[in-house]
Amino acid sequence: MTSGIVVRRVRAADYAAYGARFAALAARSREPNPHMSPAAVSAARVLVPEDGIVILAAWLSEALGSERLTGLWALRRKRDWRTGFAAALTAPLLPLYEVSSLPVLDADQAEDVMQAMLRHILAAGDLPRTLSLPLLPLEGPAFAALREACRATCSRLSTSERWQRPVMVAQPGDDAERYLRRALGQSYKKRMQQFRAIARHGAVSFERFRGAAARDALPDFLALEASGWKGKAGTAIARLPQAGAYFDSLATQFAASDALQLDTLRLDGRPLAMGLLIESAGTRHFLKIAYDEEQARHSPGRALTIAMLQADFAGTPPTLFDSGAGDGVDAGTYVWGERRAMGNALIRLGEPEPGLPEGAARLRQGLRALRARLQRKRAKTVA
Repeated sequence: MTSGIVVRRVRAADYAAYGARFAALAARSREPNPHMSPAAVSAARVLVPEDGIVILAAWLSEALGSERLTGLWALRRKRDWRTGFAAALTAPLLPLYEVSSLPVLDADQAEDVMQAMLRHILAAGDLPRTLSLPLLPLEGPAFAALREACRATCSRLSTSERWQRPVMVAQPGDDAERYLRRALGQSYKKRMQQFRAIARHGAVSFERFRGAAARDALPDFLALEASGWKGKAGTAIARLPQAGAYFDSLATQFAASDALQLDTLRLDGRPLAMGLLIESAGTRHFLKIAYDEEQARHSPGRALTIAMLQADFAGTPPTLFDSGAGDGVDAGTYVWGERRAMGNALIRLGEPEPGLPEGAARLRQGLRALRARLQRKRAKTVA
């Protein structure tokens, strides 16, 4: 392990000044995660008390007494039935909307930084030794570094749910058609016919807003989401004051660095579907999608993703597009052809044997499986 790495905690209020340092770290990372950024943490403070946020920053000592930021992990203190009522640290801060539990690690120091972070938590007298990571990629260099750090610290890493998340990773020479043919496979002809058929019902147009323009268009996105079943059920963002304040802050923070994007597919000038995205170091991350439920026959969500992909390849596509899809989302809803293994993970630091958190995770998994069976049974009864 590199002795030149030291881990310190950063106050959430002070972390707002880390924008340039975080951006430089993300550019050196193989797996940027915008939800660890100062912008995301600042927005999360709308919903998360400051004393519940734990930010670990890893620094590498360099020549002339200077230091370089080599790792960043924003975590939240948590204690509820999902952890067996044991104290835990969870990432990301707001798993409902965010897409990855991974810290951001310098590619050249990933294993050493990850071990230093786990050892810091182990040595701290005021931090829980259970990590709850509900949106953990189970492959890639950051996960490999985390797994090795668990081995080195005699810690137990377990997963209670696994799923495949759609992502896009373009290959050299790809254009929109080549990528879609590869991603859609045998369904390419059918899906593209469905997409082109929308034009028979009116004029189809696509708009991409960036930065401040995307922020200004956010009310249109929220109104579209609230026009459907979520609005009627009271779960749309516009119906939830705290969630609305969070999204307003998140959009404002990312727009300030031109890292906010809002894509809109229109039919006769009316929004058919809209997608809200954020960026980090050449990667793009889907936050939420909204669509006109009265136009469901056009598969508006899939149509939007096709239009987005075409726009991406008309310019410079991202190195990675993360759909952010959770374990309850049908991967076939999207057109991105690659898959990333994801899991709901628990880490018991320095504890090789299972305990209450693992029991709670198994209970949650069992309850979700029971709910799914009951839903399938009701669907068959209605049919």
